[in-house]
Amino acid sequence: MNAEHDWITTPVTADLLRGFLDLERTAHGLLPHRLPARARRQIPDDQLAMAEAQPSGVRLAFRTRATAIELDTLPTKRAYRGLPAPADGVYDLLVDGRLAAQATVTGGNVRMIDMTAQSVELREGPAGTARFTDLPAGDKDVEIWLPHTEITELIALRTDAPVEPAPDSGRRVWLHHGSSISHGSNAAHPTAIWPALAAAQGGVELVNLGFGGSALLDPFTARAMRDTPADLISLKIGINVVNTDAMRLRAFTPAVHGFLDTIREGHPTTPLLVVSPILCPVQEDTPGPLAPDFDGGTLRFKATGDPAERAAGRLTLNIIRDELARIVKQRAADDPNLHHLDGRDLYGGTDYAELPLPDEVHPDSAGHRHIAEKFARLAFGDGGPFTTKTG
Repeated sequence: MNAEHDWITTPVTADLLRGFLDLERTAHGLLPHRLPARARRQIPDDQLAMAEAQPSGVRLAFRTRATAIELDTLPTKRAYRGLPAPADGVYDLLVDGRLAAQATVTGGNVRMIDMTAQSVELREGPAGTARFTDLPAGDKDVEIWLPHTEITELIALRTDAPVEPAPDSGRRVWLHHGSSISHGSNAAHPTAIWPALAAAQGGVELVNLGFGGSALLDPFTARAMRDTPADLISLKIGINVVNTDAMRLRAFTPAVHGFLDTIREGHPTTPLLVVSPILCPVQEDTPGPLAPDFDGGTLRFKATGDPAERAAGRLTLNIIRDELARIVKQRAADDPNLHHLDGRDLYGGTDYAELPLPDEVHPDSAGHRHIAEKFARLAFGDGGPFTTKTG
């Protein structure tokens, strides 16, 4: 702790947090989750257990006159055997909606993942502190967006002036579910992921259920969305179903219907946008599963399926796009608030030429920004399904 300030310690409680679905009390502090406890008990693999505990879109939100802020956390970081250690996750501090400062926390636990052996080793480490100083004087709304790539246990919040929960913004709540691209893979910092950028442009409050590798039409995720208050809902479906080779067309179609049916149980008339996959050349017409390719010391991905098996129901991105468009058109006859967006309208062939996918699957920060701008225009803009209706 820096001794040059007269610190006030404020307990981190639910009323200081946004973008989470559940909070777990741990031996160290408070751990935000993006799936409720009931859903977590049904998680079948370590990938989703890790992804839902990484706080993509989760942020502290409070009002204060403080010019110095410290946040003690215990991060659990992710590293891949055979690749350089990743950079520490970034904490974004926003003042009145604008990025004002950034910090990192060194140390912490490390999950060492061996993608070839499909094994994980946990190496324990110490807690640390994200520090923000020289902030503007006077009353202000402050948000601290947690690293989207690190599990983050919140230990203590210290400020040099009192803190109170941020007032209700009055903005609509946008509940979004998707894959690692929605989670924020390859984005440089938490407010640079495309859902966060699109939410800022659309003037909405984000609840991000983008789960790396795990947008697989799981019923427990649908139930979590059904039970989460929201004014707007979007689903980005398809790429994980293909790259895990999780199901065939016969299973995919009823799974999509079931997912939508469950959400509609809790949100019968809420605007609901189904978004098909963005362009991903390695999977357009080649089934999964994906496999890591470490050629040259850089992680890239390649599809390993046989295109000839498409006739037997093996899924590709083009097949999934066609089926999602058909399903939404069929259901929209009785559900006028159900909408469809082809993911290639967010990122297509021209975009791939200008902003290539560094690992052949995930966009970089420039790609996230591009997708966000397209989504904001097509979804929140005039005539879009999330447009604020007037008159």
